[in-house]
Amino acid sequence: MTSLQIRNVPDDTLRVLKVRAAAAAQSLSEYALSELTASVARPSLEELTERIRVRGAVNPQTRASELLGDARSTDAA
Repeated sequence: MTSLQIRNVPDDTLRVLKVRAAAAAQSLSEYALSELTASVARPSLEELTERIRVRGAVNPQTRASELLGDARSTDAA
């Protein structure tokens, strides 16, 4: 595992991080690592946009009740 150093952290940001780390009963390093890990686990706006683009268009002519009926019949099978 490697290390990461963050320079020029604004005082207000550091203060909030320290308060949140203490509230979570974690060191500042543990808290920052958990926040970074959670952040990269979520897709970015660009990644979400690409997922939507790749899916392609939906057929607005299909009624929701038809889609639900299809899904329910698949679940029942």
